[in-house]
Amino acid sequence: MNYQETLDYLYTRVSMFQQVGSAAYKEGLSNTYVLDKQFGHPHREFRTIHVAGTNGKGSCSHTLAAILQEAGYRTGLYTSPHMLDFRERIRINGAPVEEEYVVAFIEDNREFIEELSPSFFELTTAMAFRYFADRQIDIAVVETGMGGRLDCTNIITPEVAVITNISYDHTQYLGDTLEKIAREKAGIIKPGVPVVIGETTDETKEIFIKKAREVDAPLIFAEEEALLLGAGKNKEGGWIYQTADYPDLVGELGGNYQLKNTNTLLSVLRQLIRKGFRIADRDVRNGFARVSELTGIVGRWQKIADAPLLVCDAAHNPAGIRYVAAQLAESRYNHLHIVLGMVNDKDSKGVLELLPEDAIYYFTKASVARALPETELQTRAALLGLQGESYPDVATAVKAAKKKSLPEDMIFVGGSSFIVADLLALI
Repeated sequence: MNYQETLDYLYTRVSMFQQVGSAAYKEGLSNTYVLDKQFGHPHREFRTIHVAGTNGKGSCSHTLAAILQEAGYRTGLYTSPHMLDFRERIRINGAPVEEEYVVAFIEDNREFIEELSPSFFELTTAMAFRYFADRQIDIAVVETGMGGRLDCTNIITPEVAVITNISYDHTQYLGDTLEKIAREKAGIIKPGVPVVIGETTDETKEIFIKKAREVDAPLIFAEEEALLLGAGKNKEGGWIYQTADYPDLVGELGGNYQLKNTNTLLSVLRQLIRKGFRIADRDVRNGFARVSELTGIVGRWQKIADAPLLVCDAAHNPAGIRYVAAQLAESRYNHLHIVLGMVNDKDSKGVLELLPEDAIYYFTKASVARALPETELQTRAALLGLQGESYPDVATAVKAAKKKSLPEDMIFVGGSSFIVADLLALI
């Protein structure tokens, strides 16, 4: 098989949540343990940092990886979903896994894979861990796929665990209350391993306290440490942070939600340094300022073009969209055009209720099977006073928005990471 044939096999032979949703979900870690044994327990050959949470785990994971590789550590990064190419999920020092490795891994293990029939994420996690071990990395930043307790990344024992926040998402799998979701995320807390909690609510804080006490894990609440003292925007659209440890820290990622992520990251860095990691001031500054270049992160309040201003963001649930809506309200424009699409298992009503009524909407759908039909999204939006036309794909919708926009207008593209992926594929 060549690389494209291998991808076709991966996307069709094993179930891929990114494409089909619940049909790809396999509860429990039984397959994970079988895969881990088959490939020689590779996660034991390098150190790890484990990152869970409803929102912000991608930004936090990429920024941590950028800082660690700037500090001289050979750093693996495992994240999901990918935007344009499967290889984005598995990186070392920012470079994606080689096509040849992906092909060889599947070809060499095809009989075993077909006998076990793992999910896409189970198989991809096993591939990532084996790749990291084969390439002799020092440390990997590992992002959970969904939840924590039963997530197949949860076989690792990390140096530090991170839970960014808890809000409603994947409720059909993780539970329909914040307490239930928090219990699933808290499943990554391990005996003796420091855990940094980025944000809490009245419903979730006691869950984390109880779990940490049960396993004797040091518990750090980033909100209580409050290492981020203030922040202001710079002319490039990023942030200049005032922090307890790094004055005038420049952050490249420009979303308003990065304030919470940064406060979390500052607490994580303190824990890593206490554990003996050699992380200098310049490493932190370079990591924050050059995270896109160092790790390839895209789709976080990313400016695509000027005149009209075109921005995309991968936020896809009410908690994430709340920050996006606030940032749109702060932005300067004559008219606001929103190209919007969602997938069918997300809280569309909760998202639509947060978006401005005075924008011009272009309802569309992403090129994945889970995409909510654009006409259905248009109908749901109209019930909430959001008006616009529907378009069969992102390319058509963006073209229409550009055609109707003046140079002083703003176009926002979002609602799903898959919508952002289709936009980025155009450019």
